[in-house]
Amino acid sequence: MRYFEDVAVGDVARFGDYAVTRDEVIDFARKYDPQPFHLSDEAAAQTHFGRLAASGWHTCAMTMAMLVAHMHEEGHASLGSPGIDELRWLRPVYPGDRLRCETEVLDTRPSASRPEMGIVRSRMRVLNQDDVVVMTFESNGMMRTRPAQG
Repeated sequence: MRYFEDVAVGDVARFGDYAVTRDEVIDFARKYDPQPFHLSDEAAAQTHFGRLAASGWHTCAMTMAMLVAHMHEEGHASLGSPGIDELRWLRPVYPGDRLRCETEVLDTRPSASRPEMGIVRSRMRVLNQDDVVVMTFESNGMMRTRPAQG
């Protein structure tokens, strides 16, 4: 298990491989972001996207799926997050793209009120198959501290 004490400022992780499909882009948009350029090629052709584009919220959801899989594989003692800051959708994500993630730890601090956890501030970058950054954000993740040996 990877605990708060195992994380250091400057740590970098690269992970994920998410294939963006047309059906998933449309299904997500129908449920959560039914703007025309997320639903049809014809509507998207009339916009700056030029073709069907994934919702930014869908890009967030795909990123979360990759992040949770990574945390599971690495055995992170995650306790969730109080939120993200500075979310930016920098480039469109299209069906056929393959996404991956890079995170860098910016800061760590023990919780002042909860000794069983610490806060890890990280910068997330999501890149496509051409290594173009499509989305960034910063987040504060809560992590369990190492249990006392008894």
